[in-house]
Amino acid sequence: MPPISSDMLTPMRDALVAFRHDIHRHPELGFQETRTAGKVAEALRAAGLEVHEGIGGTGIVGVLRRGNGPRSILLRADMDALPIQENSVHDHVSETPGVMHACGHDGHTTMLLGAAQCLAESDSFGGTVYFLFQPNEEHGLGAKAMLADGVLDQFPADEVYAIHNLPGEPLGVFSTCSGTICSSETLFEINIRGRGGHAAMPQVGVDAILVGAEVVQALQSIVARKVVPGSGIVVSVTEFITDGARNVLPGNAQLKGDFRARTPADRELVSGLIRQICAGVAQIHRVDIAVDIRTTFVETINAAEQTRAAMQAATNSGFETRPDRHPMSFSEDFAHFAAACPGCFILMGNGTEGSHGQPLHASDYDFNDQALTLGAAFWACLVHERLSGEDTAHV
Repeated sequence: MPPISSDMLTPMRDALVAFRHDIHRHPELGFQETRTAGKVAEALRAAGLEVHEGIGGTGIVGVLRRGNGPRSILLRADMDALPIQENSVHDHVSETPGVMHACGHDGHTTMLLGAAQCLAESDSFGGTVYFLFQPNEEHGLGAKAMLADGVLDQFPADEVYAIHNLPGEPLGVFSTCSGTICSSETLFEINIRGRGGHAAMPQVGVDAILVGAEVVQALQSIVARKVVPGSGIVVSVTEFITDGARNVLPGNAQLKGDFRARTPADRELVSGLIRQICAGVAQIHRVDIAVDIRTTFVETINAAEQTRAAMQAATNSGFETRPDRHPMSFSEDFAHFAAACPGCFILMGNGTEGSHGQPLHASDYDFNDQALTLGAAFWACLVHERLSGEDTAHV
């Protein structure tokens, strides 16, 4: 089979752009993606696919079968937007106040839909493709909801894949790595109960701000002095809340934040160090410190075979590839699918100029329309190679 290139998908480009612009104008938060899911389901049915709705809340799975091939592949796109007020000047700005597609999930959804439409017109592969459109990726809840709803029991894939755009990287460069590609995210909440008092007489009470500041500084010693350099661990305190006033020393303080890790062992290590630090500071100051730690995203770990296959498909489609990308510090809900089934999470360059190069979650970020046919072509090539027996070359 000749390689699939993005030029072959040019005839559908305008329709894909129109679809993305429509769902960009009407963004929906996690588990609220009813309009988006409806549009996706409608388009999948129009392409002739079997469609299953309401999985894990608002999730969609489109099924495409060809021949009697026993193998199956699952391709995942996320649909949810973010609670951010868009600050852009293009003609498809969000019409929903305080909500926008600041992470490119509108593009991910459209690329996968384009691949489904392309593959629905092809009979040069044999097997089953599951096109999965996931809700609520941003809070790390959508994949777990779909898995709890039995999505992999109903649609038993041999392998799973997902793409995320990467602003600041050249358009159409595909990159990933075997092993950990995205870090876990663990939230922590530290509640300090001291003894408030008059600002003019600090010796009478126990200033919760002073205790909290000591905890904050000690937490930074985890990365600086307590873990292996270059481990990729990041510890961040993002909120410091007290009940103090202009002339009142606070008796209570609350610290909130998160930390990132690349291995389950490092995740457990940091959790233990946070608890140890808080216990020590509490003993020194004779206060009560309660610690709550909760992991919301686990590490995204790519399987070696699926990583090789993804990079091979990108190469065969004419794209530049970087199969040895350094792991990313952000977290990804696809981790739960990759833990349940061999898979690969792939990054695709979104461009370096203007809104396409703005960071993810920025209020003036926008997905690059030129990437729509690139991503769809990659998906189509990957399916053909994995379900046709032609995937024999090595990167």
